[in-house]
Amino acid sequence: MRFDAPWFLVAAPVVALLFALLAWGARRARLTRAGRWSVELAARARRQNRMTWLAVACAAAAATAALSGPRWGRRVVESTIPALDMVVAVDLSRSMLAEDVAPSRLGRAQSQIRRLLHDLAGDRVGLIGFAGRSFILAPLTADASALHLLVDALHPDQLSAGGTDLGAALRQGRELLLASDRVADRVLVVFTDGESHDSLGTVVAEAERLRRDGVRLVLVAEGTPEPVPIPIRNAAGTLLSHHEDAEGVEVRTARRDDVLTAVADAGEGVLVAAALEDQAGAVRDLVTGFKRAPVRAATTRHELPRAWVPIVCALAVLLIHAFTRRTAALAAVVLAAAAGTLPAQAPVNLADEAWRSGRFAEAGTLYLAQARRGEGGDTAWLNAGTALLASATDAQVKDVLARAARSLDPEVRFRAVYNLGLLALRVAAADSAGRPGHLSEARQRYREALLLKPGHPGAKWNLELAQEPEPPGGGGAAQGPSAPQGGGEAGEAPPPPSLTRAQAEQLLESIAAEERQTRQDLTRRAAQFRESRKGRDW
Repeated sequence: MRFDAPWFLVAAPVVALLFALLAWGARRARLTRAGRWSVELAARARRQNRMTWLAVACAAAAATAALSGPRWGRRVVESTIPALDMVVAVDLSRSMLAEDVAPSRLGRAQSQIRRLLHDLAGDRVGLIGFAGRSFILAPLTADASALHLLVDALHPDQLSAGGTDLGAALRQGRELLLASDRVADRVLVVFTDGESHDSLGTVVAEAERLRRDGVRLVLVAEGTPEPVPIPIRNAAGTLLSHHEDAEGVEVRTARRDDVLTAVADAGEGVLVAAALEDQAGAVRDLVTGFKRAPVRAATTRHELPRAWVPIVCALAVLLIHAFTRRTAALAAVVLAAAAGTLPAQAPVNLADEAWRSGRFAEAGTLYLAQARRGEGGDTAWLNAGTALLASATDAQVKDVLARAARSLDPEVRFRAVYNLGLLALRVAAADSAGRPGHLSEARQRYREALLLKPGHPGAKWNLELAQEPEPPGGGGAAQGPSAPQGGGEAGEAPPPPSLTRAQAEQLLESIAAEERQTRQDLTRRAAQFRESRKGRDW
């Protein structure tokens, strides 16, 4: 048994004693007034309702105990849901400790995996860690909480064999997926920097086997192509030194796009770019259309809320007492039942009031204060950024919206990324010297938004505006009297008069074709992967 607020449990005897004294005092006052009328009325009053103080005390104690939030017991809930079979393989070689991305390659991969598990709740997910060898950390399971614990504990020290054997991870992921007899699509998602120490031919052969066996391959790239050292830190995070090879030379690691592209092409898979901020959203959108099969899932809920038990006991005591004293106790029951049907009065939100009144700068300041106090979660950061954007205050908007864009909620992420693109369009319209860079950032933001909501018309139009050399007005800020409340979204830019919707669709198709051509060119220019050397442990 556990209590959410144990202090109420401690206070229950004190409250019961207080109510008992009040009931006893009220009885003494009634007896005194009855005696003033007549001795016979006083004798009759003494014979009735002798245990009122006890009933009131028990009801008060039970009601106070309910406020403590008691929890106990467990319940097994069985359900049938459509689920996908997915295995997530994580590179745990020491090269993933490189800090060319924040906080590190492995840290970013952990964050994206947590988002992916949140977005794909209900699907069966397995977990593999690999370095010089590959290990199954979790079989296919729908228990997201257990997977979260395993993801949080990922570290190269979990595996004794150094190096990177990407082929072994592909082989073990395929075997784990094929062990299931379900008819759902099978997906293998690999988070890696591509610095594989086995031969490229071996990895490509394993990728081709995945394709032949019908396993969908998704590679998620981590890191940057520029060589960086591998830091060695203690448990407190203090930098001790940098990783060195057997000859004492400092090791420098880089993302291997040639390996990642070759493996993705061999397995007819998808390569999620490292530059994409919302990699988890891209993977989720890729697997949304895959085939799912019904699976029976049994979920055990522990420490169920039981506050209703003492509440029922208190009501039962009052109801029983109502039959012996049909005035005050019965009125209390009626008032309690009526009060339970009344809607709770919502507290006034000053930020929402400021938004509805059109005071966007004030609303942004109030929302930001709420977010910094930890009130409202990621939605408060989104509301603050939206209000500041609507008030034409660009100073803090980017940092605030970037905080909201890291949310686990896909809707909050979409709106934050959308508004970041709108901010880039606005800055591009005002800064002629830096316009190309701002337009490039706007295009990147709206592509991320379209990965989250591929059919969103506003994101499509603003992406088209970002292709123009001089975007007219940057799409406009948020308008309207209603507060964001669930997460505000800035207004959409009006379509340019010279661009029809058919022309816009052609423009989007040309962008996609250009990206495919770039990937094919990168494949043709990929250099021959170097053979692995002995003693490489990163």
